[in-house]
Amino acid sequence: MEDRIIKVIEEINPEILSYEGDNMMEDGTVDSFEIIDIVVALEEEFGIEIDAALVVAENFANKDAIIKMMQSIIG
Repeated sequence: MEDRIIKVIEEINPEILSYEGDNMMEDGTVDSFEIIDIVVALEEEFGIEIDAALVVAENFANKDAIIKMMQSIIG
């Protein structure tokens, strides 16, 4: 599962994979449009719907946060 998530992220913005901070939006690595693109791509890749309540900066702070969120959704 983690490999699939990384592939989706890489297709949207490869810089996310090397980002080591804890707030990609604040640091300018991603913008809100890219976050939405990631959400849509993950939903399509996994055949799920990500609740809008989960689309918060904390869950998109870096690639590890995205992976952790997806693991909590999928199990």
